Amino acid sequence: MSQESILVVLSTAGPVIGSAIGVWRKPSEQYIHNMLYFAAGIMLSISFLDLIPESISLGSTMTCVAGVMIGSSIMAFLDRLFPHVHDCALCAEDECRLGRTANFLILAIFLHNFPEGMAIAVGATANIGDSVVIAIAIAIHNIPEGICTSAPHYYTYGNRLKSFVMSSLSALPIVFGYLLVKYFIGQISSNTMSIMVGATAGLMIYITADQLMPAARSVAGKQSLFAFIAGIVAVMLLGLVA
Repeated sequence: MSQESILVVLSTAGPVIGSAIGVWRKPSEQYIHNMLYFAAGIMLSISFLDLIPESISLGSTMTCVAGVMIGSSIMAFLDRLFPHVHDCALCAEDECRLGRTANFLILAIFLHNFPEGMAIAVGATANIGDSVVIAIAIAIHNIPEGICTSAPHYYTYGNRLKSFVMSSLSALPIVFGYLLVKYFIGQISSNTMSIMVGATAGLMIYITADQLMPAARSVAGKQSLFAFIAGIVAVMLLGLVA
């Protein structure tokens, strides 16, 4: 196995491991809502501490703002186009809302992982050692993301295998992002990259504000507050590893 293949395997291990942990046993309602707040902390931290600064460094403040607006507008459009992920007549209102949130959360993490694959490829072009560090950091960073995507999905739909597979698929964009940079890096301008990264941030902020926190609010308490803070702290600590 080549060094580049090892990098891809390392980076995609995080979502798979996290997804397996998330469906290990049927979680309680409080646990699920804690995970949603934990995910909210993770997604907001990634957006403001990672994606937005990266977008600005690739282009400018204006390209970043344009990207954030594009990403949030796309999510608002999808939200209106698909107001319900599945037939709400078949489930209780709260359960339906949680199922919708679980699916949007997987979508958000799916899109967020795309620039992570790009980061690995950029590191590989400069220094294979740097790329290994980035890949390991991304893998560790994605374990809690895998947990907080698979657990709500499993809680809602009750299908362990389906929830594991759906959540694990969020690792695929890491591969796509890696291949895109490896083979087409010369054809993508830095301003375009800036807008793409900014759009990912806008999408994640929208989903956090519109889906994650409202869905978890019904059972929110001290535990959920600390889960939110833990998500923020986790991203900050994992940033030190990278």
